[in-house]
Amino acid sequence: MDRQRLKARRRHRRRVGIRRRIMGTSSRPRLTVFRSLNHIYAQVIDDMSGRTLASASSVDGSLKLEKTGNAKAAGAVGKAIAERAKAAGVEQVAFDRGGFAYHGRIKALADAAREGGLEF
Repeated sequence: MDRQRLKARRRHRRRVGIRRRIMGTSSRPRLTVFRSLNHIYAQVIDDMSGRTLASASSVDGSLKLEKTGNAKAAGAVGKAIAERAKAAGVEQVAFDRGGFAYHGRIKALADAAREGGLEF
C-alpha cells in the first residue's frame, strides 16, 4: 500500500474513533474541521437534527485572504466561525478535529474560535 493511501486510511480510523465519542447536541453542537492542502473548512453541526448551524471556510470571498493554506488563514476562519456561531445562538461547542493532529492550522483555528467567544 502506498504511503498516501496509508495516511488517508489511518486518518479515517482516527476520525471514526473521534466521532464515536463526540456527538453534537442542540445545546452543545459539534465544531468540525476539515483541512486540505490549500484550504480549511469549519462547520457547527447539530447531529440530533442533522443541521449545519454555521459554516466558514478559506474559500469564502468575504474573508479576503491573500493565502488560504496557512495558519493566518485558519485563524481568520476561526474568528469567522465564532462570529457566525454566536449569531446562530451557539456559545458552547464540542471540538471535532477530524482525525488531524492538534497543531498548526487546526490549533490556529481552535485558538481563534476561542478568542471569538466559543467555549470548548
